[in-house]
Amino acid sequence: MDSRSRQDLITGALLGTLVGDALGLPREGLGPRRAHRMFGGAPLRHRLVLGRGFASDDTEHACMTGQALLAQPEDAPRFARNLGWRLRGWFLALPAGIGWATVRAIMKLWCGFPPEHSGVVSAGNGPAMRAPLLGACLAAQPERLDAFVRASTRLTHRDPRAEDGARLVARAAAYGALHGPEGVKDSQAALRMLREATTTADFHAVLDTLSAQLARGASLTELAEVLGLGRGITGYVMHTVPVALYAWLRHPDDLPRAVEEVILLGGDTDTVGAIVGGMLGATVGAGGIPQAWLDGVAEWPRSTQWMRTLAERLARQFPSGESPAERTGPLALFWPGLLPRNLGVLAIVLAHGFRRLLPPY
Repeated sequence: MDSRSRQDLITGALLGTLVGDALGLPREGLGPRRAHRMFGGAPLRHRLVLGRGFASDDTEHACMTGQALLAQPEDAPRFARNLGWRLRGWFLALPAGIGWATVRAIMKLWCGFPPEHSGVVSAGNGPAMRAPLLGACLAAQPERLDAFVRASTRLTHRDPRAEDGARLVARAAAYGALHGPEGVKDSQAALRMLREATTTADFHAVLDTLSAQLARGASLTELAEVLGLGRGITGYVMHTVPVALYAWLRHPDDLPRAVEEVILLGGDTDTVGAIVGGMLGATVGAGGIPQAWLDGVAEWPRSTQWMRTLAERLARQFPSGESPAERTGPLALFWPGLLPRNLGVLAIVLAHGFRRLLPPY
């Protein structure tokens, strides 16, 4: 790892997830043409309500992952148990956005299933959106990183492709944290690393496609067409993760451009924006995130300052990827504020949904 500080990289992973999530949320579920007519193109700004943006489940999962890492930094099964309890509590606070697979997994947790058996057969994006922070924190220990990714994935998803996708996102974030943007610009070396981390034939084929498209200099829009995603990125990990990895490989030193390009593709824009923001944040650090994007986020009680403090604790807990000399423990959160916050965001999201019924079409 170069002279960039671990705290800056971990902060970048968290806040990159936040801004990608918040910028993508107003466009979620819209095709690229309709989204452009409603919100315009680049440069992006927060458009959910009154020029402000809010986080969805992508950022909340990243924060819960960070808290579970602080509570159980050394043992993957215990980390999963801690994260499982956090997911149970998160669900009770009525979050505005939650995937169906995650709902079923949390119901199984409440029914007494252990974390290693609570996941459902789904290749959704939940594990992938928790992966960038794991990669930033455990960058120097790939085997340990894989164990934590596996525990995080199987908590909610049992499809091997979900685990493979999460592992690739985590390994990409770790590679960016270790080697920086210049290291990622050697795309063939980065692709070799990704191939070594791949266990499914589906993702091996996807990486071959990414390599071919990089060789011909294809844009993200062209890649989406090749993958059959011209109308938007779906919530399927075999669609989201290839697009996110391609954005990381194409623009390793330009977080704003990478985030904007994936969001402008339409579809599941908050999740793909969050994953790309997290990977690029771990690569370039928090300094690569536009200040206007951070200033435009209206979050509480998980404010941007709260996330910075969480990242500072994680950097002390994982100083260079090894076991720390001292335990820092989770960061206090004003949990009574979560329910009113979630109800307020839900009202805004519903109003935003009704707005979509009106022109322009």
